[in-house]
Amino acid sequence: MFRGASSLALDDKGRFAVPTKYRQPLLSEEQGTVICTIAINEPCLWLYPLTEWLEIETKLSRISNTNPRVRRWQRMLLGHATEYQLDKNGRILLAPSLRSHAQLGKKIMLVGLLNKFEIWDEERWYQQMQADTQIEHSGNFEESPELENFSL
Repeated sequence: MFRGASSLALDDKGRFAVPTKYRQPLLSEEQGTVICTIAINEPCLWLYPLTEWLEIETKLSRISNTNPRVRRWQRMLLGHATEYQLDKNGRILLAPSLRSHAQLGKKIMLVGLLNKFEIWDEERWYQQMQADTQIEHSGNFEESPELENFSL
């Protein structure tokens, strides 16, 4: 389970160090293998531990790709999926195409979302948080039946 937001730096090569608290689970349970791909509806990246990613691939393989939307999802998710191995310092080198998609600068946010991480440009992350907060405060948000009985 991944949770929390960490402010990190990308080095000149496009590498970032996974925070120590996440390294051990990734190394012990995943042998340090992660998959990074583009997010479908937002300007960020999704970073999955290998076992979680394999579940996504299985789900996508069960859907007929004669549906144009399914093909688009497969093209976006699978076409950009890049396998990484954490190096000895717990770093990941993001491909230029992935960094470009998310418009990542030197400062990034690694955000834990239970089974995966989102990777955002730090400034965009704070803008998104402000926009999300404003939407929730306004009460003008999308219908979400799965949240109707959700309690915090």
